[in-house]
Amino acid sequence: MTGQQAYQKLTDLCARSEHCQQEMKEKMRQWGVSEEEQAKVMDRLIAERYVDDERFAHAFIYDKIRYNKWGRRKVEQALWMKRIDDSISKSILDDVDDDEYIRILRPLLKQKRKSIKADSEYELTMKLIKFAISRGFTMDIIKQCIEVEDEDVFLD
Repeated sequence: MTGQQAYQKLTDLCARSEHCQQEMKEKMRQWGVSEEEQAKVMDRLIAERYVDDERFAHAFIYDKIRYNKWGRRKVEQALWMKRIDDSISKSILDDVDDDEYIRILRPLLKQKRKSIKADSEYELTMKLIKFAISRGFTMDIIKQCIEVEDEDVFLD
């Protein structure tokens, strides 16, 4: 595939949804585009603002938090795997308020509690913590939600 053909396909793809530089490079590598052509196509995509890692990171973070109900750690790991620079992702993640994570985690814990089988309150709490960690939430957010859950929600 030539650089021009790759450029056409990638602009069509970028017009439909946000993508990062790493995704575009990987696609071109799979298509067998030479490294020299890849560099030219990437420069053009960036110059014409089809690809913008900061814009991608912003959309990715908010989608994963709101729709996939991921915590900060899981989002950070996913961005690292997409090779998004830490300076970009950290500033956007820092803008997400802890209340947003708490608002997402509380209903998840309440729902998960219904399906957990545990012999003691301690075992139940540990299983809930393990679940929340697997979703990428930090321990401080988990503690805030577990404490509230113990006091209010689990009584119903």
